[in-house]
Amino acid sequence: MSETGLPDKRRVAESFSRAAESYDAVADLQRQVGGELLAGLPPLAPRRWLDLGCGTGHFSRALALRYPQSEGLAVDLAEGMLRHARPLGGACHFVAGDAERLPLQDGACDLIFTSLAVQWCADFAAVLAEARRVLRPGGVLAFSSLCVGTLQELQGSWQTVDGFVHVNRFRRFEDYQALCAGSSLQVLTLERRAKVLHFPDLRALTRSLKDLGAHNLNPGRPGGLTGPARIRALMEAYERFRSVDGLPATYQVVYGVLRKED
Repeated sequence: MSETGLPDKRRVAESFSRAAESYDAVADLQRQVGGELLAGLPPLAPRRWLDLGCGTGHFSRALALRYPQSEGLAVDLAEGMLRHARPLGGACHFVAGDAERLPLQDGACDLIFTSLAVQWCADFAAVLAEARRVLRPGGVLAFSSLCVGTLQELQGSWQTVDGFVHVNRFRRFEDYQALCAGSSLQVLTLERRAKVLHFPDLRALTRSLKDLGAHNLNPGRPGGLTGPARIRALMEAYERFRSVDGLPATYQVVYGVLRKED
């Protein structure tokens, strides 16, 4: 997949800012994925950690509990998320910033933790280069992201209805493998796991995506409202995937842990 096919970061920031108040109520997948990433960290005693793409600050607070003697930094592109997170604490500093151009000095951190944020970055090679710059020798980058195959049921259902882009595009897992291998960081682990959520109906799924701020942000998406005839056709197409648990929504999650060598 071309890096240029990813959403405009300004739209991403605006969308997640609007979703700051509703995000936590529908963030079950985000909590599960971030918890698994946190549990998979190697033994560390960081002097300073960074929660990159901190959102509402849930994992900033988790990192503060895990490393109580450390200084915590939280960075997010969405000002609305930072306004929500600051009063809840966790990090010592909450800063607006871009993962591709971090507002931090060289060698500032021992740990960069970023969960389900970097899939919105158009230049993942730049994210890795910035992580290498900001990490001290021996420091760790732990990330989770999404790859091709995410929301495949919704994408396939839309393809039977029209030719527009209705589902966010993501990189291939092979792209993550190649970019991590070429990053000058030591790859400790890099894997893909499928997570499947179930919803009672299509409206519940689309409402969840909107409340997260993760609805369709791609170039090529249709403008205006979707007509009732196309919605009915989409619902009929999606019903083919229904199981006893409801309508499935599959997320292909990438987990990576990389180290800057001493």
